Amino acid sequence: MSTATVTTPDIIELALEEDIGTGDLTARYFCENRMAKARIFAKEPAVLSGVNIAAETFRRVDPNIRAVATREDGSLLNSGDTVLEISGPLPALLTSERVALNFLQHLSGVASFTRKFVDAIQGTAAQILDTRKTIPGLRALQKKAVIDGGGTNHRMGLYDMVMVKDNHLAADSTFAGLQNSISQLKAAHPHVRVELEADNLDQVRCFLDLKGVDVILLDNMSTAMLREAVEIVAHRVKLEASGGVNLTTVAAIAAAGVDYISIGALTHSVQAIDFSMEILEDRP
Repeated sequence: MSTATVTTPDIIELALEEDIGTGDLTARYFCENRMAKARIFAKEPAVLSGVNIAAETFRRVDPNIRAVATREDGSLLNSGDTVLEISGPLPALLTSERVALNFLQHLSGVASFTRKFVDAIQGTAAQILDTRKTIPGLRALQKKAVIDGGGTNHRMGLYDMVMVKDNHLAADSTFAGLQNSISQLKAAHPHVRVELEADNLDQVRCFLDLKGVDVILLDNMSTAMLREAVEIVAHRVKLEASGGVNLTTVAAIAAAGVDYISIGALTHSVQAIDFSMEILEDRP
């Protein structure tokens, strides 16, 4: 599976541009230009992610701001725990605040939600995977947050792994055509993994006869069907379960013996974690 590579400057620049625009009028006219010290802290238990992005956001607004992370991404937080200590010009601190908190609250939400699924399948061999159901522009950061929560990254995009789904198969559903496509792909890109989506057990059996298949995706199958698929495959390829996965069902899905469980909700339906910035004193 892929590993997220995070690049921050562009997304930080975009976030600051949409928030600040031509300037922070509130800070300019209603904030005394003095030095101050502040902290950012969690207001509820969470798994931390995005603290370095938040720190960089403050520095990008004003290089005179000193931002020091007191906890690392992946840390378990209690309510009240400080994650970032910052000092510098008060107007710049206040201008940076919301964008930095936006990164922290969303990415920590992803990490915290992921950890719940990881904890729910403890004792099994399954791994929790993310998907491409991400917020445009935030994929690398969201996938880093999944890692911080103990999950595993699926493919980063369309370029680093092949996923043949039902709509692709509709173009040429013949066994020979599918095998030819896989063989051509493997000849041109020998290290790229190939995953095929199966809607039923007959497809699983068929896919096993193809050369070059690395993973079979078991789409929206019952736990009984998942167990049968595991028996049919007998470790010849990896199996990924997808569809109908939530915190109520994930343990039974993992117990069926699949290798991976992919969950789109890790990145598209998370609840933000509550963080706040508190001004501590007038001078650092």
